[in-house]
This record gives sequence, C-alpha cells and structure tokens, in this order.
Amino acid sequence: MISANDLSPAELAALLHFHAEAGVDWLLEEEPVDRFAEFEAIKAARRAASPATQPERQPQPDRQAAARPAPPAPQQRAAAAPAPASRVQPAIPDSEAVQQARFAAESARSLAELKTALEAFNGCNLKNSARSTIFASGDPASGIMVIGPAPGADDEREGMAFAGRQGQLLDRMLASIGLERSAILLTQIIPWRPPGNRMPSAAETEICRPFIERQIALAEPRAILLLGNYTARFFFGDNDTIHGLRGRWKEIAVAEQVIPAIASLHPQDLLTAPVNKRLAWSDLLAFQARLKSLSLLRN
Repeated sequence: MISANDLSPAELAALLHFHAEAGVDWLLEEEPVDRFAEFEAIKAARRAASPATQPERQPQPDRQAAARPAPPAPQQRAAAAPAPASRVQPAIPDSEAVQQARFAAESARSLAELKTALEAFNGCNLKNSARSTIFASGDPASGIMVIGPAPGADDEREGMAFAGRQGQLLDRMLASIGLERSAILLTQIIPWRPPGNRMPSAAETEICRPFIERQIALAEPRAILLLGNYTARFFFGDNDTIHGLRGRWKEIAVAEQVIPAIASLHPQDLLTAPVNKRLAWSDLLAFQARLKSLSLLRN
C-alpha cells in the first residue's frame, strides 16, 4: 500500500481529484460509530418484533451458570448506541411510491408548497443516500425554463442545480444569448443524486416524474431548454441519442399545457468533448430566436 507521505503534492491532488470524480465525498465519518453495538441493537429489535412461534424448550438447571453474572439485557445493549432503524426508511413498493408522489405533487398549489412536499417525501430510495434535495431556483415568472437530468457531486455539495465547473460553463452559455440563471427557472428531473452518479432506474424515474411535471405546471413556462441525453429522452419519449434529438423544436404536454422545447448537449458533455460546443451554440441560437419571437427576450 502506498502511503500519502510517499506522494508529491501534485500526485496527492490528482488522487483526491480522481476520488472526487468517482463520487467519493468523504473518507471518514465525522463521529465514531460503534458498529458492534448497532448490530446488537438490530438483533434485539428483530427479536422484539418477531415473537417465537414455537414453544421454547426449558433448559436444565446449570449450577455453574447460576454463579455467573447475568449478561446485559437486550434493552441495555440497544441503549449503548442509537438503533439505526430510526435512520433507515422502510422500503415502499414502487407502484405505491408513484401514487404517493403523485398525490404529494398534485396537492401543492405553489412552488414553495411543492418544495416542502418534496423535502418531506420519503418514497424514493435515492433520498436515503443523498445529502441534499435539489429544487428549482431562479425566477418562475420569466416564462423560461432550463431542465437538466440529475444532481452531480458538486450540485449535492452546494445544494443547487448546475454547480461547479459545469455550472460555470452553463452560466457562460446563458450569458452568450443574453440570459442569466437568476432570471430564469433552473431545475432538474431527479432531485437527489444517484450514488456514484449512476443513471436513475426506471422505477426511480417514475417516482420522480410527478414532481418535475408539477414544477412545470406551476411555473407555466413558455419555452423550455432540455440539457442532456436523459432529459431529452424523458420528455420526448424517444430512445435516440442526444445528437439525434438536439436542435429540433418539439412540443411537450404537461397537465393542460403544451410547451415548445428544444434539447441540447449537457455542459458536462461539452467539458468532456469541447468539439461539440459548436453544436450547442447552434442550439442556443435557436433557443434565443424562439425567446425573442415570444417576447421573452429583448432584441
């Protein structure tokens, strides 16, 4: 094993950067955790929740055991550390979770109420591993909406959509067509970061769908910019890649609204392959032209 003391500052920085890109946000817990006590607490909770169905055999008297001090009761062992059952949410069937999400979303009458409902919702397993719940930010009255896929490590760390390098690039992209993030509504389909930045599963996507659709219904945008392959497929219902879906205006129906939307490459795609910036620039010009035709952007 290579010790950190054997690495140069540049090598150590590169190693830390590699771990950060891989999704590692911390290496050690902030406080020590007694895993043995937690395991004993779990066993005690299971014994208390599942009474024996078979009669127990009465043991023969043991004179030597009688002389030994009695072991601590399960309740005493459980008191040594808080039971993790209080921190772990019970599993909810996917169909039931979708119904709960739909009810919570449709009950909200404003974006503020929807944010509160989303933060209280525990039906998606992504929330159990996420550090932040990412919600829409900016000006919902602008009539302009930009939607991305799911939070990344920087988004989760800062508690906002499109943070870090990709956020800085998005800011420059918006500025190039006369926009800024505070003057539009910026959000993401999935409000919780998937572990390791993996793609959300089909079940997780359907559980989150009512919340993003309700965001659109409440904001009532007049034009939407979709960023990334996952986002374009989600709204267009097409399995093509972003290169086949980008640059063409389509209409998406949400609630009783029909809204024009155009897809483009995600800022992270452009950081990975800068040669595609020319394609994104073409999409941005098309988006700018539509905003001007709708009087959402000054000429």
